[in-house]
Amino acid sequence: MEITTQQYKHCDLISVKGRIDSYTAPKLGEAMEAINNVGRYKIVLDLSGLEFMSSAGFRTMLMGQRNCKRYNRGEIVLAALPKRTQEALDLTGFTPLFRTFPDLTSAVGSF
Repeated sequence: MEITTQQYKHCDLISVKGRIDSYTAPKLGEAMEAINNVGRYKIVLDLSGLEFMSSAGFRTMLMGQRNCKRYNRGEIVLAALPKRTQEALDLTGFTPLFRTFPDLTSAVGSF
């Protein structure tokens, strides 16, 4: 899995390529936590390069969302979700917990 981060004026972007499973999910958690630790809580998660996400990845996203929304500071939004990941979000009941956008531009623009 490859994670890249980029800082914009109103939010931070985390782009994920590859697989998020129990081995790689902690790296995603660390990337989100590093952004929170510098006082930034609005995150766009670009999943256009995602090949697979296990339950550990969903759990990491959920924990990141909880940290960002604490005290109404921000949130995590999802951009360019692959169809299978969207279906998995629907099955797990996580869809209402995340705002999703079809592309990166609209996700970043939502902040």
